[in-house]
Amino acid sequence: MKKLESSLKNMVLVLTGITIICVGLLAVVNEVTKEPIAAANAKTLSDAVNTVVPGFDNNPIDEMKTVEVDGVSYKIYPATQGGQSIGAAVESSVMGFGGNLTILVGFNKDGQINDYSLLSHAETPGLGAKADVWFKRGAKGDITGKSPKNGALTVSKDGGEIDAITASTITSRAFLKAVNAAYTAFSGQAVDGATGATQQADKQNVEQATAKGAAN
Repeated sequence: MKKLESSLKNMVLVLTGITIICVGLLAVVNEVTKEPIAAANAKTLSDAVNTVVPGFDNNPIDEMKTVEVDGVSYKIYPATQGGQSIGAAVESSVMGFGGNLTILVGFNKDGQINDYSLLSHAETPGLGAKADVWFKRGAKGDITGKSPKNGALTVSKDGGEIDAITASTITSRAFLKAVNAAYTAFSGQAVDGATGATQQADKQNVEQATAKGAAN
């Protein structure tokens, strides 16, 4: 019995020792790779901003501001040229088919889409992952030059004008939801994805109707 207890004690000590060593190694690896990963992420973001809002002469990343809409935070990178606004890049995340999908959408000063960059995703390779190019200029689902100002961008299956990625409607819906949300953060005008109208426009219509009723 004592031999068994001794063996169990030795096993526990060995396993504890291995665990401590593994934790230590992981901590060292994390510390060594932390800066390179941060540098790579910073370059990815910088390249993306340059792609979606070209022509700025300021530093949008240094001037980044955070906007909260319905409890969700969005990062906005304002782009200026000669001190005048030429638009902004907006970071927006939603849940896609396979997991979180994060995009950076570039808007010109009038709210039209310049371009976008897919920063991260967990979509199916060969299907939903095509979102990185499917909605680009000249592609089948091209969203450039469009704006959610007068209604949410939606896929044709939902009555919209955007062609969904083949066999990836869920990813396409999520992607456009992120674009619409980015516009809301950019303009301060909330897009109602269900009706294609804007909450601001609805509010104005209600106010006008109330004023008309009071006058009558």
